[in-house]
Amino acid sequence: MSVRPLESLDAAELVDHLRGRIQALQGGPTRLAVPTHPVLEGLVQLRTGGVYAVDSASLGMALAAGASRAGEWVGFAGWDDFGVEAAHQWGIDLSRTVLVPAPGEHWLEVTAALVDVLKVVVLRPPGQVDAKSASILDARLRARAGVLVVQGDWPRCELRLSAERSKWLGIGAGRGRLRERHVELVVRGGGRVPARAEVVLGGGEVA
Repeated sequence: MSVRPLESLDAAELVDHLRGRIQALQGGPTRLAVPTHPVLEGLVQLRTGGVYAVDSASLGMALAAGASRAGEWVGFAGWDDFGVEAAHQWGIDLSRTVLVPAPGEHWLEVTAALVDVLKVVVLRPPGQVDAKSASILDARLRARAGVLVVQGDWPRCELRLSAERSKWLGIGAGRGRLRERHVELVVRGGGRVPARAEVVLGGGEVA
């Protein structure tokens, strides 16, 4: 296998490389790549021990779907409106999905327990998350080699994904069925210039 010289790496790749070297020297856990859904390939690469923020339920499902399709267990906490049909359309295996729809004031303990046993956990916090609570889950993620996806704000995260300029296809001459939702996906963070691309979120048909 060929080794790329450091000067050939872009900013994001260089940051990942240096983090890996530091963790190796400190004896920390290796940060492994988590499978990505085809819709997000080339835009987002999840790595164990990381937190990723999204601004919509569709993006939360998209980030969990790659791991689920690869045979991993995933979980959703705080999703009292979890859409079974939407999850199925994303390719999420419901037989390997844990759902805690309303953890309430125990959301931190519930999320920590899920992180202990699942590869990807998607959390919708009940309110603003303080730095202390975030640091507890950060440490648990690193120890358990898990991934946390948060719908909403988070004190520290690797990447933030936003769905902008949404449009639906399928309506013609004022009638028809909504077939595809196209959005401009913006990825920020990771020490790189924000990346933008048009992607298809969701599918199926809506009258």
